[in-house]
Amino acid sequence: MSDLVCVGSITGSYGVRGEVRLKSFCAVPEDIEVYSPLTNDTGNERYPLVLTRQIKNGFAARLGGIETKEQADELKGLRLYARRDQLPSLPDDEFYHTDLIGLDVYDTGGTLLGSVKSVQNHGAADLLELHGPGLNSTVLLPFTREAVPTVDLEKGRIVADPPEGLL
Repeated sequence: MSDLVCVGSITGSYGVRGEVRLKSFCAVPEDIEVYSPLTNDTGNERYPLVLTRQIKNGFAARLGGIETKEQADELKGLRLYARRDQLPSLPDDEFYHTDLIGLDVYDTGGTLLGSVKSVQNHGAADLLELHGPGLNSTVLLPFTREAVPTVDLEKGRIVADPPEGLL
């Protein structure tokens, strides 16, 4: 497990005074400000963050050291990370998406199905995007108790009981 967890991204500039458009990946979107200062993926650049207002699809925010629209434009696409020890601990049946990515997925008989490439959510529930040598195409496995009865982070594996016809 990485010491850094992605909590948001910069989607562009907002206005002409150096504000950025911010998309939060937090369960409570406003909590992203609590984890400030945030870092880049390597942790070597720090970004103090202050939310200024809510806007469509996210927030307008100020990042420390960003004063102009041009500087804000240069940050488009930047993913922002918080240290794991800053984040709340989760109940046993909840996981950070970053912890699921890369885990091997086995069926209930012990056959390797593939590995988790990403975790997606298109509105209804989380889906695990599986890739693997035995799969002809991408498989989106519902991340529910019925379809995924076991997640073992220590062993780096998921046991799945995919719905009939999915594979």
